[in-house]
Amino acid sequence: MKWGGRISQIGAAYTLVPLVAGYYGFGVITDHAKAREIGVLGTESLLDSLIVAGVLKEVFRRDRPDGHDPGEFWAGGTSFPSGHAIQVWSIASLISHEYKHQPVVSIVAYSLAAVVSVSRVAAQKHFASDIFVGGTMGWFIGRYVYETHMSHLAHKHSLLVPVVVPQYQMATRSYGVTLLFVQR
Repeated sequence: MKWGGRISQIGAAYTLVPLVAGYYGFGVITDHAKAREIGVLGTESLLDSLIVAGVLKEVFRRDRPDGHDPGEFWAGGTSFPSGHAIQVWSIASLISHEYKHQPVVSIVAYSLAAVVSVSRVAAQKHFASDIFVGGTMGWFIGRYVYETHMSHLAHKHSLLVPVVVPQYQMATRSYGVTLLFVQR
C-alpha cells in the first residue's frame, strides 16, 4: 500500500534525527532544560536503537514479506526486528517518560508510533512479529535511557532532594539528626 510506505517514513532515522535536533535547538534558543534534555537523550535513544537493530538484523537475516523467501530466517533479509519500529518507539517512550505528568503527550507519542508501526506491515515491509519485537525493544530502550540519564535539573517535580544531616553538640553532649530538603 502506498499510504503505508509514505507514513512509515516518519519512523526513519532521517526523519527522527531532525526532530530530536529540533528539540535540542528549541531548548538552547529558549533556555528550556527539558527540550535540551530530550534532544540529548533522543540522540542516545536513536543511536542505541540503530545499533541494536543493526546487530539483530545481521544475526537473524529474516527475509521481508516482499522478498524471495518471505519470513525465512537466515535467508539474507533485513526484516527482523523492524528498525523503524524500534526507533520510533524509543523516541515515543522517551518523550512519554519525560512528560509523564501530561498524559496527552504520551497518547500522541504512542499513537504516532503505533501508526508508523502498522504502516510498515501495510507496506509489506515487515511482519507483525518484526514490529512487535522492534516496538517492544524500542520502548525499553527509551525507558532505559530516560531512567539512567535524565537530569533532575530539567524536572521541576524533582528539584528538592532530602538530605539527612547528623547533629552533635559537644557542650551539652547531645546528638540528633536534621532532615533538610536541598535544591539541586
